[in-house]
Amino acid sequence: MNQSVTPGAATHEHTGLAEEFEHEPVPLSRRQSLRSVAAVWFGFPMVLTQAVFGGIITLNLGFIHGVLAILIGNSVLFLYVGALSHIAGSTGLNFGMQAKATFGTRGYAVASGFLSTVVVGWYAFQTGLTGATVHTAFGWNATAVIVFAMVLYTFITFLGIRALSIVGLIAVPFFIVMGLVAVGFAARQHGLSGIMTYAGTARTMSFGSAVTLVIATFADAGTMTADFTRWSKNGREGVIASFSAFPVANSIAFLFGAVIVAAGAAVNPTQNGGDFLPLLSGHGPVVSALALIFVFVNLGSVCAHCLYNGAVGYSHLFGSRMRVMTLVLGLIGGLAAVAGVWSLFPYWLSMLGMFVPPIGAVMIMDQLFFGNAGRVDDAEPFHGKAFAAWALGSIAAVIVHMWLPEYGEALVGLVVGGLTYAVLGRGRTQRAALNQSI
Repeated sequence: MNQSVTPGAATHEHTGLAEEFEHEPVPLSRRQSLRSVAAVWFGFPMVLTQAVFGGIITLNLGFIHGVLAILIGNSVLFLYVGALSHIAGSTGLNFGMQAKATFGTRGYAVASGFLSTVVVGWYAFQTGLTGATVHTAFGWNATAVIVFAMVLYTFITFLGIRALSIVGLIAVPFFIVMGLVAVGFAARQHGLSGIMTYAGTARTMSFGSAVTLVIATFADAGTMTADFTRWSKNGREGVIASFSAFPVANSIAFLFGAVIVAAGAAVNPTQNGGDFLPLLSGHGPVVSALALIFVFVNLGSVCAHCLYNGAVGYSHLFGSRMRVMTLVLGLIGGLAAVAGVWSLFPYWLSMLGMFVPPIGAVMIMDQLFFGNAGRVDDAEPFHGKAFAAWALGSIAAVIVHMWLPEYGEALVGLVVGGLTYAVLGRGRTQRAALNQSI
């Protein structure tokens, strides 16, 4: 891969905190171990929200077909995120810098600004969900919990990429243990013998829509994977790190919710899907205390990751520092959570499935197949063909969403966006080859 970006001297902060390289590639000397980068990604999707969605899918499709949709969606995510992670590990570029090579040195701001705003929306949703969950389970004031969560999650993000790795190492075993405890309670009360034959009781979601739901839950952060996997020592380790999330961690999280619903143990599965937190209540103060800690650790992990994505993106857009933008965006997202913006979440997911995957598809085609990875210094100010492919992919996804949902808008948008750029972008590849030969 061509890497025309020349790493400049790292500007070290005098706060005792590590440099985050918002405006230059991560030098090879500062790359982290596979274990550390994998911990960042592994701990991101193993969150209670995914169990909720796993239960909703199972409620509609039944256990067998639901599991199949979950596995297919995660396989698509692996190919998608893995390809972008290979580029990131090979170049050391964050998403904003990576997008410059495809969308242009000025045009990248559209894609980067859009996705950075989307992930801050995720942060706001999960912060609001923290308050709602604790209020429902323990009766605490939701607004006070949201404010506390905002401060806590912002502080974790402020510490940087190493803190995300540590949070991931804590969140994963905690999630698995609490999930197994909940399944144990479900087995005691309802039994697990009928799981494989569970056929579902709702019919409001097609198989294609279920696959799209799986993809949409991580379409945004998955597209911005470079913010995490740029710390990998090479492209291969970037792919392995993303594999720990998709299909491994994300599938596990979805499947816990699928089991809870199929066992008939979910509380109001139409609204709450496979949320297993209610199963942990009423079993003594120790379990209740662990459940409370679990909420903050679990939702805090995904919030910190999303806020980090947004802070890195906006810091590059405005020539600022990641930690400055963390404080700004942490406050804005927290206020949005208090205002109840997280209640608009279903519409948020629909938008993600339609408008985000084509972005990554265009970047993969341009940088991995056409060899333009790292070509930032000689990129055009505005690459119209990339935007055209993004637009056509999104239009195709909208059409499928409205009239042919059984085919899955995320998959259609991804394929159409990528194939469109495969046709439109050939001229750029020829010009790049000519420039290299001169």
